[in-house]
Amino acid sequence: MDARVWGILLDSFWKILIKGIQVTIPLTVLSFFFAMIIALVTAMIQYANVPILKQIVRFYIWIIRGTPLLVQLLVVYFGLPNIGVRLEAFPAAVIVFSINEGAYCSETMRAALEAVPVGQVEAGYCVGMNYLQIMWRIVIPQALRTAFPPLSNSLIGMVKDTSLASNITVAEMLMQTQRIIARVYEPMALYLEVALIYLVFSTILTWLQRYGEKKLNAYEGSK
Repeated sequence: MDARVWGILLDSFWKILIKGIQVTIPLTVLSFFFAMIIALVTAMIQYANVPILKQIVRFYIWIIRGTPLLVQLLVVYFGLPNIGVRLEAFPAAVIVFSINEGAYCSETMRAALEAVPVGQVEAGYCVGMNYLQIMWRIVIPQALRTAFPPLSNSLIGMVKDTSLASNITVAEMLMQTQRIIARVYEPMALYLEVALIYLVFSTILTWLQRYGEKKLNAYEGSK
């Protein structure tokens, strides 16, 4: 680690960090937002045991969880143009990450929904609520509190998984790092630097997760 390497690291740090703020974070937030919508809808279908839709959801989860995320990215970005569907790199990444993460979070939400005591549902019917009211006012709020820790872990994992988007030309932190490496030929130092930035992002999310869990526990204790 001579003066030249330190100079390269100082110069590249902000370039990589800016890509993280401009690309990695928006990619993570958008993908996780849509993933949660997918997860909630598919989990509710399984929880309600809707015959045909449940089989479709199970098939979707089976396919997504059984194939690598990188392969899914390559199929969507490089494969779909063969059938006339062309997507820009960033939207393609959002779609793939959303669909992929939605499958995993769906199982988390399904387990959380099933963990809500049946008596809660019966109590809702007793006070005159219909099924949708019971779900939105009783079941889902309790399920989300149960699912909060594993969903937070999924979000942290997604921050790191966004590095795969560089394989479909999304100019996020890893691609920016590779571009700098191609110019200065210092792979070890620069890969360690981008790893440190990912670690910082993940650590911040871990702190937020712990804060959220404390707030949820305090809310539960006050009831």
